[in-house]
Amino acid sequence: MSGPTQMYLNLPVKDLDRSKAFFADLGYGFEPNYTDEKAACLILAENMFVMLLSEAYFKGFTKKAVADAHSATEAIIGLSAQSRSAVDSIVKKALAAGGSPANEPYDYGKMYGWSFNDPDGHQWEYVWMADDFDPKAI
Repeated sequence: MSGPTQMYLNLPVKDLDRSKAFFADLGYGFEPNYTDEKAACLILAENMFVMLLSEAYFKGFTKKAVADAHSATEAIIGLSAQSRSAVDSIVKKALAAGGSPANEPYDYGKMYGWSFNDPDGHQWEYVWMADDFDPKAI
């Protein structure tokens, strides 16, 4: 069996235009072929995408209730960063663009991370790890 070649995370959003503006303020772009009035394809990296789906459209893909990410954590979206300063930069941009703090930064020497909530309450965490980081050292 061959593994996946792309990753698409689907997230419900209350206001698609607000979400698009928020992530554009963080420096991200969108794939226009998969973006319309119901959805926006946020490009995180090559072959890594987040489909921001209007809540009504998102509901059409599940039989379960849609979580209110402001009151419950449905997932923590973890992304790597190139450096400590890159972690700080993206979180500061997110807070300035209307995001809210999720957790205080943490520093394990060779691993550093910080997180924020987007305007819909989804928690995003950016982490930098040194090439020689040993997870057993925490």
